[in-house]
Amino acid sequence: MASSLFFLFVALQTLTLVSSSEPPPPLKKTYIIRVDERSKPSIFPSHADWYSASLISSPADLLHVYDTVFHGFSASLTPSEVSSLLGRPEILAAFEDRRRRLHTTRSPQFLGLRNQQGLWSDSDYGSDVIVGVLDTGVWPERRSFSDFNLGPIPSKWKGVCESGVRFGPLNCNRKLIGARFFSRGHDAAAAAAVADVGGGGGFGTVQINETVEFRSPRDADGHGSHTASTAAGRHAFQASMSGYASGIAKGVAPKARVAVYKVCWKDSGCLDSDILAGFDRAVSDGVDVISISIGGGDGVASPYYLDPIAIGSFGAASHGVFVASSAGNDGPTGMSVTNLAPWMTSVGAGTIDRTFPADVILGDGRRLAGVSLYSGKSLGANMYPIVYPGKAGGLSASLCMENSLDPKLVKGNIVICDRGSSPRVSKGLVVKEAGGAGMILANGISNGEGLVGDAHVLPACAVGSAEGDALKAYVASSSATATIRFKGTVVGVRPAPVVASFSGRGPNGLTPEVLKPDLIAPGVNILAAWTDAVGPTGLDSDTRKTEFNILSGTSMACPHVAGAAALLRSAHPGWSPAAVRSALMTTANVVDNRLQPVMDEATGKAASPYDFGAGHLNLDRAMDPGLVYDIGAQDYVSFLCSIGYDAKTVQVISRQPVGCPARKPAPESLNYPSFSAVFDGSRKGRAASTKTFVRTVTNVGAPNAVYKATVVMNSKGVTATVRPGRLVFTESVKVQRFALVVSGDTSSVVSDGVFGSLTWTDGKHVVRSPIVVSRVEPL
Repeated sequence: MASSLFFLFVALQTLTLVSSSEPPPPLKKTYIIRVDERSKPSIFPSHADWYSASLISSPADLLHVYDTVFHGFSASLTPSEVSSLLGRPEILAAFEDRRRRLHTTRSPQFLGLRNQQGLWSDSDYGSDVIVGVLDTGVWPERRSFSDFNLGPIPSKWKGVCESGVRFGPLNCNRKLIGARFFSRGHDAAAAAAVADVGGGGGFGTVQINETVEFRSPRDADGHGSHTASTAAGRHAFQASMSGYASGIAKGVAPKARVAVYKVCWKDSGCLDSDILAGFDRAVSDGVDVISISIGGGDGVASPYYLDPIAIGSFGAASHGVFVASSAGNDGPTGMSVTNLAPWMTSVGAGTIDRTFPADVILGDGRRLAGVSLYSGKSLGANMYPIVYPGKAGGLSASLCMENSLDPKLVKGNIVICDRGSSPRVSKGLVVKEAGGAGMILANGISNGEGLVGDAHVLPACAVGSAEGDALKAYVASSSATATIRFKGTVVGVRPAPVVASFSGRGPNGLTPEVLKPDLIAPGVNILAAWTDAVGPTGLDSDTRKTEFNILSGTSMACPHVAGAAALLRSAHPGWSPAAVRSALMTTANVVDNRLQPVMDEATGKAASPYDFGAGHLNLDRAMDPGLVYDIGAQDYVSFLCSIGYDAKTVQVISRQPVGCPARKPAPESLNYPSFSAVFDGSRKGRAASTKTFVRTVTNVGAPNAVYKATVVMNSKGVTATVRPGRLVFTESVKVQRFALVVSGDTSSVVSDGVFGSLTWTDGKHVVRSPIVVSRVEPL
């Protein structure tokens, strides 16, 4: 008996050892699965039932079901489960979830909007148009979201006001008509990171921190409230940020309705699966315009069929919804523009004619010009020693990174910090904690003279690259002293607009035949609504509260165009998203308020279409553009075929089955309101190249009109001609075609490109399109 028990004990121990040595179950990650919806077996009442019962192992793994802009689902799956799914004929594609990042009192006037006249009056300030904002949520109590004197909610609205932490149905009204939040992608990624001990699940910090976040549409970050109120905020009197930019705050479309879709979470970004769910619900709910100030965070542009923002916006556009997207903040580097798909409008950032000057006064009497939004106790008339930690402390100290500064060097002094690697306001906090009296933030060569204001936590200002170099030379040569004098708000600044140095630049890295960005809009020092959850710097230690905040970025430019689209949709309800974009692009300004060519902040020279696309948004003319370049869903399908996508790949984007034409079209044949001729750089010497663009324009002005063409090119080696050079429109002839032929020898096309323009005019309307000629070298 004893020996039997002994062998049983040994057997159990052996089983235990065998069990403990078994490999752990395979890790799950979130995947987005594109499904051919026509393949659903009739026994399932819905696609969701089919997915959960037949395509995944457990219904608990299903995160989102997409059925409006996209057909399919997202789920937590193992690689082998994904591989098995891809073997099924009804599965068109699968791609892994990725994380994205988040890329006003005066800007409406700067855009040409005036009370009781022009586009504001003719569109009734955007009344009854619904703007959907995909962002970090909303702080609903702000005056910008008041529904005072607004009529009933539009009858087409099908959305809801979703309840959650500190947010319920009473937080919505006739202005803020809907609110939803999407967190399942984050939750699944966080669970995967926990399971993948030491691996992080490939996402970094993804856990929603509920000590600072609200699991609801309420905005803990501030970015979403800012963008929503920029697009469609109500008039708010006596608005300012601690006295800066005081005036009447208002969005571009003050009477438009707002629906918020919280797809991004404070400190943990935005996951593709949640973004796509936001698109799907927004379009299903009945929005007319979508504003999405979100872009890729890895510096690499994904193909359109692997980019849920491109896929979601295609579905939105095919349902008649205009999509405005930010062009990214990685300028002035070339090819840094993001959100490249031709069916969305990509918006870069420009300055407005307002700034917040701060002077650095040196001990030798010199004054260096800077900017700041600091609102605390000033340094007064006293002069303080200046130190530059980077002189001896290495790169980390020069950037004023956390724990890099020696208090013995810093205490009681003004500290020079180089811009880059960490948030600008964080550097000031590091200086303050080390005992510094103030900070001067110096641009490097990459930022040039581009300055943005920040609500610093200590007396501080930003200076350009040249001033920074002069300051460092002064510190190195003598016992340097300085003070900072803050000068408040100044309007009427010239020149303006100027292309912001950080704004994403062309050419388009995926399809250079489509010029991106499309245009620029106000994106520097924009005042708009803010959250009560954090102070104006967004730092956890900043306990200040402010109703409005001043921010810069293409995130701020994007909702200006979304608001503009809302006004145009209200004034012209029958226009397609492409017609709205055409009106905005062909009426854009290419001169500043001095009537000189728009400048590039990074170089101090004239900007090019790679920097500003068609130009700067000008709503004084956009309501009556004369002619528009219209595009339909089938045109975009032909474009996708032209860049080499097969029918199955196109269907991943288009939702509907497609057939590519037997004769492959040219990418440049898309009826876009700009022209980008790409010459083959492998043709050496003075080899002649020609590109022909066939375009169709629709007359939306007076029925009887005659338009004449003017072409200007900035290189003698490249010519452009139009056939015919005259277009006649009548009551019965509203659409006309023309061809633009661009010719030149390859050697005439410099690496930075050749630029020009085509303008159609009838004596009243000026319909201008940029022309870009580039040379692509073979790999």
